Amino acid sequence: MDETRPHIDSQTGPEGRQLTLVGCWSAAALADPGAWQHVSRLLDAIAPQERGRLRWDLRSLERMDHTGAQVLWNAWGQQWPDQVQSLPAQRAMLDRVARFSMAPPPPQSLTPLERFLRLGEVVYQVVDHARDMLALIGQLLLDLGRLLRAPRLGPWRDVSGQLYRIGATALPITALVGFLIGVVLAYLMSQQLRKFGADAFIVDVLGIALIRELAPVLAAILIAGRSGSSITAQIGVMRVTEELDAMRVMGIAQGYRLVMPRAIAMAIAMPLITVWTTLSALLGGILAADLSMGITPAYFISALPATVEVANLTLAMGKAMVFGVLIALVGCHYGLRIKPNTESLGEGTTASVVSSITVVILVDALFAVVFKDVGI
Repeated sequence: MDETRPHIDSQTGPEGRQLTLVGCWSAAALADPGAWQHVSRLLDAIAPQERGRLRWDLRSLERMDHTGAQVLWNAWGQQWPDQVQSLPAQRAMLDRVARFSMAPPPPQSLTPLERFLRLGEVVYQVVDHARDMLALIGQLLLDLGRLLRAPRLGPWRDVSGQLYRIGATALPITALVGFLIGVVLAYLMSQQLRKFGADAFIVDVLGIALIRELAPVLAAILIAGRSGSSITAQIGVMRVTEELDAMRVMGIAQGYRLVMPRAIAMAIAMPLITVWTTLSALLGGILAADLSMGITPAYFISALPATVEVANLTLAMGKAMVFGVLIALVGCHYGLRIKPNTESLGEGTTASVVSSITVVILVDALFAVVFKDVGI
């Protein structure tokens, strides 16, 4: 065996069992996977309750640094054995490791009272968010009433700017994703419909799936991750830079200038983005159906109005408008709750995206249950 390889020799004498450490117990030697596995196997072979009663001899070590001392100290259970023979330098190194090593805290089991208090804390946070969201919705309704009374004084430049940022800049990514989703769905459906000789029904299945469900939800999820996070980050940065405090000092209504323009822009942009995504997805589905099943684009376009009622498109646009308002409200809600530090800004943006997507899926499920007999 290599003399520099860390090893433990075991000897049994009249005074009991003695373990002699030999070789190099250093970071370089223990970094070798074979040496580390060898040392771990030797230490694991010693019962933990016996390690403190055995005699340990470190004087034959060729070299030992703090890494080797830490390995040995951990093997001892972070306490000194009864008998340790070592050189002064080795003893000093072990003393330093023992002084700066901290044992992991023991796992603490929660009492029933602590579990009840944690549950109460979660409930309080949910109620707190619901209260602030309800206040935000109420303030939005009041601001809309103010806008209807004096439309010429409304923040239309803010609305147009948000429309461009939320709607126009999102068209390329929504078109690409919608097109690919249409292609994938058409190919998957063609494999199943061909088994039953129902090739023509791909128009029904693909049309209803894309127009009624997938396109609005897909567009809402993309906008929630793209624009919802942007809304939270914008308002959060205003909190960090104390612009919100300056608006309050100047008497500028935050809901009227920050929340309402984004909600209006979302309500206008989301139905348009949904139609755009639907057209892109249908285009991808038409091309895939033509290549995989031989259904011509002319037949697909002529059969689509007869198989998919207009009520499905109306329902999709209504859902998209609701999704847009909810995404804007959730983004503004988390943006206004951000504290004036960068850590809270990151946490708030992440929570905004997750909450927006969750709300979109929940509301879509509610729409599916309530309008299950519409358009089908």
